[in-house]
Amino acid sequence: MPAVESNMFPLGKQAPSFALTNAVDGRLVRLDDVKSDVATVIMFICNHCPFVKHVQHELVRLANDYMPKGVSFVAINANDAEQYPEDSPENMKKVAEEFNYPFPYLYDETQEVAKAYDAACTPDFYIFDRELKCVYRGQLDDSRPNNGIPVTGESIRAALDALLAGRPVPENQKPSIGCSIKWKPTS
Repeated sequence: MPAVESNMFPLGKQAPSFALTNAVDGRLVRLDDVKSDVATVIMFICNHCPFVKHVQHELVRLANDYMPKGVSFVAINANDAEQYPEDSPENMKKVAEEFNYPFPYLYDETQEVAKAYDAACTPDFYIFDRELKCVYRGQLDDSRPNNGIPVTGESIRAALDALLAGRPVPENQKPSIGCSIKWKPTS
């Protein structure tokens, strides 16, 4: 399957609100529940994509490094679980528990949230400031499966470090690359 780049959500645009079920504990989670007064990182991921599997440990490390600094993280899976059963809520729970996700892992069954964020691939990353305005969208870092570059989270870390230091986040941002979101067939 060919890799797809993210659509590059407009900088400065407000984060679309959502209310989605956390696959781990069954609770409804709203954007307002996870919003941070520092920064909010929203990640579109899934279970089966090799690009996500390549960075899973770094997602956990990144969240564990920045959550104590007041940054919140949330992951959303919008893949069609009928066509891709590995991405079902039951399997989302297993993966979240296996990797000790310190963030909610939400299921976007209707795919409306992914569409509102113009998400295109897994993984796809967004950082919003305290006012929920987009300051970063794009890649985790330059690492891809089999390219030999270590997974460091460098791009996201640089954006978060700038926000935490009160500096503007550089606007020159690279799109994420990954598997396409598995959209439900339209009738």
